[in-house]
This record gives sequence, C-alpha cells and structure tokens, in this order.
Amino acid sequence: MSSYQELTARQRIPAMFDAGTFEEFLPPSMRIVSPHLARLDAAVSFDDGVVVGRGKLGGQVVFGAAQEGGFMGGAVGEVHGAKLVGMLQRAIDERAHAVVLLLESGGVRLHEANAGLIAVSEVMRAMLDVRAAGIPVIAVVGGANGCFGGMGIAARCANTVIMSEEGRLAMSGPEVIETANGVEEFDSRDRALVWRTTGGKHRYLLGDCQVLVEDDTEALRAAALEAIADIPVGGAPLTLDGLLAEQAMLERRLRDTQGLTEPMDIWKGLGMPDPARVPMLEPDAFLTLAAQHRATPTLGER
Repeated sequence: MSSYQELTARQRIPAMFDAGTFEEFLPPSMRIVSPHLARLDAAVSFDDGVVVGRGKLGGQVVFGAAQEGGFMGGAVGEVHGAKLVGMLQRAIDERAHAVVLLLESGGVRLHEANAGLIAVSEVMRAMLDVRAAGIPVIAVVGGANGCFGGMGIAARCANTVIMSEEGRLAMSGPEVIETANGVEEFDSRDRALVWRTTGGKHRYLLGDCQVLVEDDTEALRAAALEAIADIPVGGAPLTLDGLLAEQAMLERRLRDTQGLTEPMDIWKGLGMPDPARVPMLEPDAFLTLAAQHRATPTLGER
C-alpha cells in the first residue's frame, strides 16, 4: 500500500495515470511563474504549484491536474488558476474522455487578492463547462492540506468527489475559523475535532463526497476509474432534477441536524448507531455501517 497523502503533486500524477502516458502542459522548463509574488518578495515556484496535462487512465485519454500542497498550501493565484482553466478548456476542445482533478488547496492565494478570487471563479465556470460538454469531472481529495476555500466549492462542482478518510473538505479551514471567531468557536489544534468536522467520513455521511476509500494511491486510482465508468455516456451535466434533488438533500440535512454542532451528534441525527465508534472504524466497516444513514440526493443524477 502506498500513501497518497505522503506524495507530492508530481508523484501523484504518474501514480494515478497509466504508466508513461502523462504529457504535461507548460512543463517546468518553461518557468511559467506568478508575476505578483516576486514583487512582494515572496517565494515563487517553477510551476506555480500546479501540474496540468493529459494522459491515459484505463486506456482512455483523460485530462488532469494536481495541486502542490507543499507550495503555499496549494493556494490559487492568477497563473495557477489560468493553468487549470486552460487545461479544462482544452479538454473540451479535444473531447477528453474525462477530467481528473487531484485537489489540495487552502483556497485563494491572499498575496494575489482579487486575481486569485477571479481565478477560482473561472476554474468553477470551466468545470461546469466541461460537464455541460458531456465530459465527466472527478475530484480527488486526499492531501495533507485538505481542500478549503474557493477550491472546496470547486470540488463540489465535479460529478463525483472521491476522498480518503484522511482527506479534508470544507469552505473555511480550521485556522481561518479560529482566527475569525476565536478558539471557543473552533480549536484548530484539536486534530480529532478537525477530522470529525472536515474529514472524509463526515463529508461522506453528509453527502458532500460520493466515494470514500483508504489512504492508498491504487485505491484512489481504482475509485477514479470506477467513478468515470459509472457516469453515463455523454456525461452527467447539471440538470433541473439534479439540482432539485441536491436541494431536497440539503433541506433534509438541515432538518435532521438542526441546532447540532458536534459532529458525533450530527451523525446520530442522521441515524448512525453508536457514532462514537465512527472515527475508529476502518473504511470498509464504516461504509457498511453508513450505507443506510448518509445524506444523498433522491431525484435524478448529480
């Protein structure tokens, strides 16, 4: 077993794609870097923290990207976002079989302010354009930095979100919540609380991710292949029925968890028996237990 979480973006890409097939767009030799960071005396990266390109996955041409959590926490700036958008647009032009996004990001790069915000919005728009073109978009979240902020929203624009148990997904990161509202609201040093609130099991139970696997690169690759195969030919673009189903799920979720703040109480509200056991369960045992109690849309396809 090989831990996905411990790999860099440049190690994850060849591990996810068929061996020797990935072709990088704008490789390191081109030195495409942010024009803003140097002006602020901030470090720059030769690829601005993201790898984009195309390769084969299960023999099919699939476009993909991997964010590097080791550079500025995977945060998105103007160039970083433009690389993602360009890859997504090219996937439409070349009629890719699917797009796989290996997301690890704290959200917008504060150093670049509005340029970063605009970049994230353009990424979301491009993801929806890919889906509208009938091309499935798969988001994989399993990096040590999680997927937060604007990229947390972007992840939910995908057809399918795949997470490891160690992966984390949310709008605001623990440190951001603590800074804004105090440690009484959220203690970012309480790692158990962080994982109960933003981790893969919690997101799976709430219906924010569709697939949960162990922290294993091959398991995540297999899950991505299966997720692509499960989407009908022509993709699964957003539909009115799908949006209504998602809205109905959110209404049920709010109703079932009204006034609850501790994740274990929320799990109990969703009907999970003995919620205190959940953090200790291996993924397979957890999935068996969760099968009847997770929040899911009930109309149409996402």
